[in-house]
Amino acid sequence: MDDHADTWDVVVLGAGPVGENVADQAVRGGLSAVVVEAELVGGECSYWACMPSKALLRSGEARRAALAVDGARQAVTGGLDVEAVLRRRTSFTSDWDDAGQVDWLRSAGIDLVRGRGRLSGVREVTVAAPGGEERVLRARHAVALATGSRPHLPDVPGLAAARPWTNREAVSAQEVPGSLVVVGGGVVGCELAVAFTDLGAEVTVLARSGLLGGYEPFAGEAVAESLAELGADVRTGVSATEVSRGSDGVTVRCDDGRTVTAEQILVATGREPQPDLGLDVAGLPEGWVEVDSTLRALGPDGDPLAWLYAVGDANHRSPLTHQGKYQARAAGAAIVARAAGVAVEDEPWGMHAATADDAATPQVVFTDPQVASVGRTAAQAERDGVPVRVVDQDLGTVAGAALHADGYAGRVRMVVDEEREVIVGMTFVGPDVAELLHAATIAVVAEVPLDRLWHAVPAYPTMSEVWLRLLEAW
Repeated sequence: MDDHADTWDVVVLGAGPVGENVADQAVRGGLSAVVVEAELVGGECSYWACMPSKALLRSGEARRAALAVDGARQAVTGGLDVEAVLRRRTSFTSDWDDAGQVDWLRSAGIDLVRGRGRLSGVREVTVAAPGGEERVLRARHAVALATGSRPHLPDVPGLAAARPWTNREAVSAQEVPGSLVVVGGGVVGCELAVAFTDLGAEVTVLARSGLLGGYEPFAGEAVAESLAELGADVRTGVSATEVSRGSDGVTVRCDDGRTVTAEQILVATGREPQPDLGLDVAGLPEGWVEVDSTLRALGPDGDPLAWLYAVGDANHRSPLTHQGKYQARAAGAAIVARAAGVAVEDEPWGMHAATADDAATPQVVFTDPQVASVGRTAAQAERDGVPVRVVDQDLGTVAGAALHADGYAGRVRMVVDEEREVIVGMTFVGPDVAELLHAATIAVVAEVPLDRLWHAVPAYPTMSEVWLRLLEAW
């Protein structure tokens, strides 16, 4: 391929955290890279997901933390200042201005092309610029799809016409509706139900399959109970069958025969692939892209394509920002190695393999209480044929938890491979358990034998003392 102005070593579609990290790894490895972005540099997480949603949640969480400690409780004399919460949220999005992120790209030596990109040939991307003109970009070594995903809107009569909120409209809202119906009981639905309840909305949650499916059952049960205590109406096993919007809001008819009326409706029923990426150029159908351990797209024959990578949500392996960045580091390093003719370490836990996607993915749900987990649940481990032993512990009995909050309530589950005597999964439920998760992640990734964990002494009095209690129970 000839060198010219529109050729780089690596072309990345999508300038969110995943795309930025692929490009950064490539440039650090001595390659040139360009990212193509149709919206804001920084992507979904920075402007419409992780950062603004956690900013919305934090104020209510801090207020409840103060109310849970005698002496501080008496100082809390009012509710949240909604305007201040929204203002703080907006500060974390830079008021939806990506100038700072663009400056970072420039400082990292990464080029940026604005517009909607799609594959148009082998190692070729055509970008439709905002003004309508087209530009063809070519890659010497690789094209990486870091295109993320978009909210899925279920096929419910009247729903699309009712102009529902998705996560984007919810986290960027400039005012709080008096009432909100949330359709979906996953992470987004649960977190935003907590946030808007804290902000004063009357919230109804419709969760066909319960809350937080895929986690240990006690996690969703704890969040449902807490939401009810906060004042939300949680209806599990209930689906919306029809939606209509009138002058005063929306009416949702449900399959239990009841209706819900609210000023606004939020749909949080999962994600779907970005459309029209030109995957047919690679012989692939539109949709999630299947990849190998180093994130190369698998072609129609099941063999990896030498030039095409799919990273983050685009491959649907582990659709979390931190896992996408992890994949991006592996993919970027693999692209550099292959460009240099260096051996690629694609075996499990090799530097170019995204092994943790399968067996050691950490995640925190920032609800009240928080849910933090890594690896497999007990049910998942059993399905995988692991000889499982489960050890449960009441987190509230640990001295550090009792000091942390009066009447602290929480639970921890350790899932052990009984043959190898290593931990394959951990789940923490309780206030502020997010900060307990990384120790569990290390234990799962490193497959630390339980008899060695006896020598990892938790400091007293901290909530980490729950590790000692778990090992004693084992």
